[in-house]
This record gives sequence, C-alpha cells and structure tokens, in this order.
Amino acid sequence: MNGGNLRAACVTCDDRPGAIYLRLNHPLTRVSPDVIVRRHRAHRAVKNTHCNRIVQSEAINMQSKAATVQEYLDQLPADRRSAIEAVRKVILANLDDRYEEGMQYGMIGYYVPHSVFPAGYHCDPKQPLPFAGLASQKNYMSIYMMSIYECEGQSPTEHVKWFRSAWKKTGKKLDMGKACIRFKKLEDLPLDVIGEAIKRIPARTYIASCQAAISKTRSNAKPAAKKTPKRAAKSPAKLSKK
Repeated sequence: MNGGNLRAACVTCDDRPGAIYLRLNHPLTRVSPDVIVRRHRAHRAVKNTHCNRIVQSEAINMQSKAATVQEYLDQLPADRRSAIEAVRKVILANLDDRYEEGMQYGMIGYYVPHSVFPAGYHCDPKQPLPFAGLASQKNYMSIYMMSIYECEGQSPTEHVKWFRSAWKKTGKKLDMGKACIRFKKLEDLPLDVIGEAIKRIPARTYIASCQAAISKTRSNAKPAAKKTPKRAAKSPAKLSKK
C-alpha cells in the first residue's frame, strides 16, 4: 500500500483522543482490532509525524494490565481514584442490570455479556458487546459511551441531540470526540446527565440498534463486480488455395 492509502485506512487519523479506542471497540467497527493496529503501525512508518501521539496516549497509556476493577482503581493516584469512583458510582446506579462491569481493553468496561447476547462483539465474538468505558489516562480521564457515537456523514440520533442539549443547559464545557468525553476533574462533569444517558439505553435497546446499524451498513455495501472471463481470440481462417 502507498502512503495515501495507508492514511485513508488509518483509523487513528481522526486526530482526536479516543479515536483508536473507538474504532477498536465500537460495535459498528467492521475491521478487527488487530487489523486496525497493523494498519496504524504501517501508517506511522510512512507518516511518522501525524498521529504518533494518538497511539501513545490512547493505545498504550490507557492500557492497564489490572485483572479486576478494584485492582485498576487501586493503581490510580488518590485524586484520580476519587474522581473515577464517583463517575463509576453514577454509572452503576443507572446501568440496566443486563449489562455487566469488568475489565475490557485495559480499562473499566460496561458491556452486554454473552449470556444476554451470545453473538458478542461482531469483530471479535470472544469479546462481549462493549457499551461504555471509564479510564484514567496520562493527561485526563475519559468516559466512553457508545450510545452517543456520531457517524460521519450521518445525522445525529435523537439520543445524541438530547445529550448535547442536556449538557449545554448545565453550562459546563463539553470536551468530546465521537463518543469519548474527556475531563480533568470531577467538577467538569454534570453527573446527572451522565447517569441519565446511561439509563436511557437499556441493553435490549442497545443490541437492537447495533444489529440494525450493522445490517444497514452491510446492505449498503456494493457487491464486487463479477469479472467476465475473456474469450480466447479466434485464429484467423486459413486462406484457401485457389
């Protein structure tokens, strides 16, 4: 592949924090995580100045080796732990009981378990379907909510419109990528809006919306044109002798 194609394929060139997590974990991603990482590494080799910092901050620093949520929390500095625990409390208080909490992709994850949705995450069926995430990163903390993911070139959903409107009414600044909300201190967040956003999307609704979006994406994909086999050229007829 040439540099231009690599840039087009490199999902981290969104140049917004959270982009690589989003494409690694979002249910509508059609490329497997290992392919995404390989593409990015290849892109860095060609365009080493564009998104190096994205991978370092999002794909490496946010990856914790903690096996449990409590272990993850215990590894955080006191101020970060206090903020993350407060957000976690709000999420758990509003989370549909069909979701589960656990470590997923190196952060605190909230997902639809296989016992509820056996198909799992379509890019990696061994993984449960991701719904939300909570992480402490190098320069800020992040909440990932897949229900507010905004696809490029598509109108925002009613849920996304509600979320942005509700946040705006609080007077707090929204620092958000496609579905990654960044904050440096707990006071940056309207916790009631976060809680309501989680509560509005029960697991069954989330599963249905993901399945519908994936089906739509696949149905819109153009089938590859069939190649017509070339016929062998006929040999010129031999001239008959007079």
